[in-house]
Amino acid sequence: MVTRIRIVAAGRLRAGPELVLTERYLDRFAKIGRQVGLGLEAVCEAVPRADGRLETIPRSIEAGGVILTCDQSGHPITSDGFARLIARYRDASVREILLVIGGPDGIAASLQDRADQSLSFGNVIFPHLLFRVLLAEQLCRAASILAGLPYHRV
Repeated sequence: MVTRIRIVAAGRLRAGPELVLTERYLDRFAKIGRQVGLGLEAVCEAVPRADGRLETIPRSIEAGGVILTCDQSGHPITSDGFARLIARYRDASVREILLVIGGPDGIAASLQDRADQSLSFGNVIFPHLLFRVLLAEQLCRAASILAGLPYHRV
């Protein structure tokens, strides 16, 4: 069984360096992920509500899927820890992992409450469009770690 990864992100990526880098890392993730039982489902672009917070996610999240929000106030995680977390869900036969990137003002409390876990990739605040690049790279790195490839060096 393959655990599918879906990213839900606030805003729209337009032609430019963020789009190029995001696509490059997600393409690498798709190739390496297949070797370790992970697949890329989709990147869904969502419109934040009027106050800039992301509130909605696709209704198609599967029963038994998990929702992970990416938020500065979330649980701090390292690259190795992120790889282990993804592997733990894969090994528990979770069919889908939904990774949520908030808008300019974060994620609505109602969505944070629905999340299985909230993750922080550091105390630095990234623009939400640039964070998409960072998350794509961390997915690629996680797959590389799980595949035992030399891309990841501590």
